[in-house]
Amino acid sequence: MSDPVIAARELRKNYRGGDGGTIEVLRGVDLAVETGEFVAVTGESGSGKSTLLHLLGALDRPTAGRVKLDGLDYEGLSPEALAALRNGRMGFVFQFHHLLRDFTALENVALPLLIGGTGPAAARTRARELLESVGLGGRLSHLPAQLSGGEQQRTAVARALAAGPALILADEPSGNLDERNAAQLHALFAGLARDFQIAVVVVTHNRALAGLADRILTLHEGVLLEMVAR
Repeated sequence: MSDPVIAARELRKNYRGGDGGTIEVLRGVDLAVETGEFVAVTGESGSGKSTLLHLLGALDRPTAGRVKLDGLDYEGLSPEALAALRNGRMGFVFQFHHLLRDFTALENVALPLLIGGTGPAAARTRARELLESVGLGGRLSHLPAQLSGGEQQRTAVARALAAGPALILADEPSGNLDERNAAQLHALFAGLARDFQIAVVVVTHNRALAGLADRILTLHEGVLLEMVAR
């Protein structure tokens, strides 16, 4: 078995409630995801799924426990180092696409590469390849408003892949889509980890999307439980 891309050990996250008491959201979560593996995390609303995703993505710090990406421990890293890790080694897909409305699909996907120092020609070539890989080769010059909801989300997936990340984290990626567009996005996620040889973690309420994962986990009372193993 290879070393995991992302590994969390004994993750705990507490918040202070309105009455001054402590709210325990995560109570010792363990998780390891390898290259080429697609893991879905399910659970009731408010169970801490998004909190877990934020900790894995170095968007928040745990109350206790540790997270490592490719063996690099987040603990002790400066905000600048964490930002560099996110920008270089992770890709994020959220429920809303967050595309820049005045930029074309090609420009939206190329932008992270340009920010990272890739030359304009190489960035555009890479963006074109990624958009073609998600079925949007004919939509390169379209603005977000000219794309369907599903096409916008597939553009967001292409953007998340732009820098060649080791890990994709997605939070309810099909939650804002109709059934047809959701099915197209689900088909894309089904092959994402394998086709790009990355680790993929998705938090979702959608049973159809979760059913395509290699493993389905559920958060229950702050603990992560494996529901299906394949």
